[in-house]
Amino acid sequence: MKVIGISGSPRKSGNTELLLKHALAAAKEEGVDTTLLRLSGLDLRPCNACLICRTEERCPIEDDFTPVYLKMKQADGIILGSPVYFGSATALVKTLIERAGYLSMHNGHPFKGKVGGPIVVARRAGQNFTLAQLNFWFHILGMVVPGSTYWNMGFGRDKGEVTGDEEGMRTAWNFGKNVAMLLKKLNS
Repeated sequence: MKVIGISGSPRKSGNTELLLKHALAAAKEEGVDTTLLRLSGLDLRPCNACLICRTEERCPIEDDFTPVYLKMKQADGIILGSPVYFGSATALVKTLIERAGYLSMHNGHPFKGKVGGPIVVARRAGQNFTLAQLNFWFHILGMVVPGSTYWNMGFGRDKGEVTGDEEGMRTAWNFGKNVAMLLKKLNS
């Protein structure tokens, strides 16, 4: 079983990545193979509504999307992390979920039945909307989203500050454990 954690933050090694790594470490402790993938530095362009994905399982935009999409398809679980930017997920995350969503919905629903969910980091506010926004994506694609001991969010602005949010760190850890537990139950 393999879980991919995707950091949608433009900041490498920032708070979103730290919280995501924490959840992945919990899943790994349960024997699940984990991989971290950063969207930072990738060339991801927005969907241009060409609709080719309705007839072919490909996106004609020539950028770094396809390798990310293929890794998502190969994984048994997906955890998607985003910081809150102006009350929403980052443009990197929105680009990924729009294109992956359209491509998968018109090509056999490869994410249906996978386990996963979002992790969100905010400085102060916008976390509830962003968490809901990402949860909607997991749900519309038929993925199974386990809970935790609270909502999957942490607080921090400066790099590393999220590690001081004990409840956020504990929630991410428990979420990672629940992702692994659910994967094991579904694959037994």
